[in-house]
Amino acid sequence: MKIPKIALTLFATVHLATAFTAPSFLSRKSLDFKLRVANVAVESKTSTGNGFETPPIVPFGGSARPQDTPDKTIVGGKGVGLQEMSRIGVEVPPGFTLTTPLCELFQESRDLTPELWDMVKESVKRVEEDMGKKYGDKENPLLFSCRSGAAVSMPGMMDTVLNIGLNSETVEGLAKATGNPRFAYDAFRRLLDMYGDVVLGIEHEAFEEKMEQIKDEEGVFDDTELSVDALKRLAVEYKKVYTDHGMEFPEDPYDQLKSCVRAVFGSWMADRAIKYREINNIENLIGTACNIQTMVFGNMGESSGTGVAFSRDPGTGENKLYGEYLINAQGEDVVAGIRTPEPISRMKAVLPAAYEQFLDNVDKLENHFGDMQDVEFTVENEKLWMLQCRSGKRTGKAAFNLAVDLVEEGLTTREDALLNIEAGHVDQMLHPEFPESVLSSAEYKDNILGTGLPGGPGAAVGKIVLSTEEAEMMKANGESVIMVRENTSPEDVGGMWAAEGILTQRGGMTSHAAVVARGWGKTCVCGLGALSIDEEARTVKFAGSDKVLKAGDVISLNGSTGEVIGLEVSTSQPALGGALGTVLGWADDVTDSLKVMANADSGPDATKAAELGAKGIGLCRTEHMFFEKERLPVVRKWILKGEGLSELQEFQRKDFRDILKAMNDKPVTIRLLDPPLHEFLPRLEQCNAEMAESVGFGSDVEGLKAKIEGMHEENPMLGLRGVRLGLTRPELSEMQVQAIMDAACDLVQADSENKPFPRIMVPLAGSVAEYERQAKTVKRVAEQVKKDRGLDIRYEIGTMMEVPRLTLVADQIASLKDEDGGSLCNFFSYGTNDLTQMTLGISRDDAGAFIPEYIASGICEADPFVTIDTEGVGFLIRKSAAAGRSASTDLSLSVCGEHGGDPASIAFFDNVGLNYVSCSPFRVPVARLTAGQAALKRRRSGDTSTAAERVNKF
Repeated sequence: MKIPKIALTLFATVHLATAFTAPSFLSRKSLDFKLRVANVAVESKTSTGNGFETPPIVPFGGSARPQDTPDKTIVGGKGVGLQEMSRIGVEVPPGFTLTTPLCELFQESRDLTPELWDMVKESVKRVEEDMGKKYGDKENPLLFSCRSGAAVSMPGMMDTVLNIGLNSETVEGLAKATGNPRFAYDAFRRLLDMYGDVVLGIEHEAFEEKMEQIKDEEGVFDDTELSVDALKRLAVEYKKVYTDHGMEFPEDPYDQLKSCVRAVFGSWMADRAIKYREINNIENLIGTACNIQTMVFGNMGESSGTGVAFSRDPGTGENKLYGEYLINAQGEDVVAGIRTPEPISRMKAVLPAAYEQFLDNVDKLENHFGDMQDVEFTVENEKLWMLQCRSGKRTGKAAFNLAVDLVEEGLTTREDALLNIEAGHVDQMLHPEFPESVLSSAEYKDNILGTGLPGGPGAAVGKIVLSTEEAEMMKANGESVIMVRENTSPEDVGGMWAAEGILTQRGGMTSHAAVVARGWGKTCVCGLGALSIDEEARTVKFAGSDKVLKAGDVISLNGSTGEVIGLEVSTSQPALGGALGTVLGWADDVTDSLKVMANADSGPDATKAAELGAKGIGLCRTEHMFFEKERLPVVRKWILKGEGLSELQEFQRKDFRDILKAMNDKPVTIRLLDPPLHEFLPRLEQCNAEMAESVGFGSDVEGLKAKIEGMHEENPMLGLRGVRLGLTRPELSEMQVQAIMDAACDLVQADSENKPFPRIMVPLAGSVAEYERQAKTVKRVAEQVKKDRGLDIRYEIGTMMEVPRLTLVADQIASLKDEDGGSLCNFFSYGTNDLTQMTLGISRDDAGAFIPEYIASGICEADPFVTIDTEGVGFLIRKSAAAGRSASTDLSLSVCGEHGGDPASIAFFDNVGLNYVSCSPFRVPVARLTAGQAALKRRRSGDTSTAAERVNKF
């Protein structure tokens, strides 16, 4: 088919638009870097033409030739699934995909061009030929569904409309053609409900009230029990809802189709969709695709049905089919939790042929994609149709078990399995769980209020809340909450994110609540029919229990068993091992990947870091050792009176010994004292006789106050701190270096198998002279300790790169030598917290007051204290790393700010060619995973350069 020329946006640049990963501080939009090509003439690519590879509308199923390599950024995830199913012989109802750039066009003009609507009509004709039916035909009408489908799965966050094309005349034609008037009017009332809700914004409750009214009149409980006459009356009542709202249902099938497409594209910017993208850090997508697909019907009677299934258990990864189905229903009944469905295994007894074909299709899909599949299907009069497939959302536990199992089964490679793991999956694996001792206790067993379906992983404890608004408010106040609902809808996404766990009365394990909860690692218990909620009284009850709980009462959820416990249950941290340990080991083994160290300030912190896989300590902040209750008076006495330094030295020596021992032969980077001294001093209002006595002032309270006031600085964060403190009070630096080296010597003397490796870091230097003088002091003291103790302790000296000026003279720093020609700088460690503050001129402590507004308004793309500013701070890192390495080829390069645990920042640091990143101990597993993934992605993009080569590229 020849496609008319049309005006489109972004087709020529969609791949560039999705190529940016680590954002710069300033938004590209705010700098007018928006990638667009206006009024581009687009036409279908032919075998001899030079047009675009993907046309604006892409057909699937039936007579359509499947695309060889469908692009998810263009046709969306659902579109890719439809193309791939067609390609491997899995039958799908034919249709066509309006691609994502059309969504971008729609957002700008709130409509599509006449030429595009003509293309839609041409696409409908192809489907009519395949199905032998006509759209809008009064005798045997073809009907469509209209569904969203972004490149990244966003379950339930955007709109769907079914049964498009029915009206007062075609519903009669459908009834005659199928010989099933009840089915026809059931389909019609569903369209009236969905169209009014999704397209016109009429609240669903208005239709639900009419449904309940008709069911009461008929004396039935379930909508499947309504007679055809009752459904006809219901359709009349639904049309009255339109009239009551000053609206009218469109009888023209093409008017319906156009409005539904507009609604789906419009739902990309719905509040719930925006919130979901924010929560899941989904960025750089230009919109959703819109899939128009032939309707097949699961509500045609007892030989029809619909369902949702996963090829494996998405909660555990176990290799067994996991899903649900409903007889005589449409897909929304399952997904929305309107009716609680049956386990899919029971489908074998009622629809055996369709069930066997379904098993074969699922097996084909899992083998084809090499990953667990999430599928939707419909059986129409015993014929199976697959509606969609995608990689299934899974819990952290399932993600790691699946990775190991799929590799062992030969369905995927280690690399592909590693890339399928999300950073959030690691976090989930470290979330609390109920220990076995608690689960077997009488207190736990005696307080089980009810048992529902285990919809989401782990354990959750919190206060009952009954609304999204309440959940978000209490979360903001620091409280843990459990969201309790009859069933959840996409409008509840904010509350679900705020809650520790979710409990619903209705819905199965593939309902909206369960799917979203599993994707986020939230504990969820669903389909607990014994639960009743009185929103007016703000109470919840459980059948079989006399206990009445109020909003604000604490309950606990066991997402593994579906149990709800009527009290606060203690939790424990899971151990790092099993499949998680195996996969993180794969990440560590990726060639030329960043190594991961930890920021740790004590022996226990260092031990935990080692347990979590840290390859050393990238930052030990010595000042944190001074704040303990018994040490603080000694610190204050030295600051104010110059006394007690030897006592401080012993404190530090013990601490350094513990940390070095925990790491054994791994490097331990120790930063000399950095913060301004005022942080250790009491406030003036705290100065009393007892305080004066404790810091060596006797009873001279006024003298103490005067001394403290005399040390006042207007801007202490840029005052006497870091290297300046070490140069003006050299006894402090000398004491710390001696304590470090003595601690290392102590370990070697205690056991010759100990191999301590301290690295001494000079903080906040801004000039070559500052650093050189301090480095010479460090080396002099270190060498003297080695001589006095008669031990050859390995150590290194380096600097924390956090002042922008020092990055500009990095080559001079790296080339510094002592009198004997030995290096005075073995490493650069980028302190990206302060480097970001000073480069951007923004206080990290005060940024929270305006950075969220900057992000919302497009001034910046991300919080620069969370994700590295690649264009500003990143430029200084690249420049100084290259300059330093040019002067000293053995120079170690690393990051020790909290950016070292951020996945997007890690990808940037990998690209720069740094040696390692360092982050807080509990972020180490995430950093290990993302460091391995960053190296794999870089190599797959065609960059096989070494880290040294990447550094030298600048």
